[in-house]
Amino acid sequence: MSLEILRELYEVIRDRRKNPVDGSYTCKLFTEGLDKILKKVGEEAVELVIAGKSRDRGQVVYEAADLLYHMMVLLVYEGIELEEVLEELERRRGKRRDH
Repeated sequence: MSLEILRELYEVIRDRRKNPVDGSYTCKLFTEGLDKILKKVGEEAVELVIAGKSRDRGQVVYEAADLLYHMMVLLVYEGIELEEVLEELERRRGKRRDH
């Protein structure tokens, strides 16, 4: 398993934005707009916190996946490439090595 799955998912989400598909949850989020997307990101973040607090490993994994998906919907909506986020993480890794 590699991070390639994130890139593939990002591309599917971007394709749904460009080529809407009837009945697609992703397309519904784009249609409902930024406020709905932000609401979902917030909900999923809270659900991840609750799962973490309960120390339920399976639920943490499930909610983390939901949060990653909704975060990527937000990135696509805002025209932010996944690579930009990965580059920021790489930049931060370099700073940690300096300390």
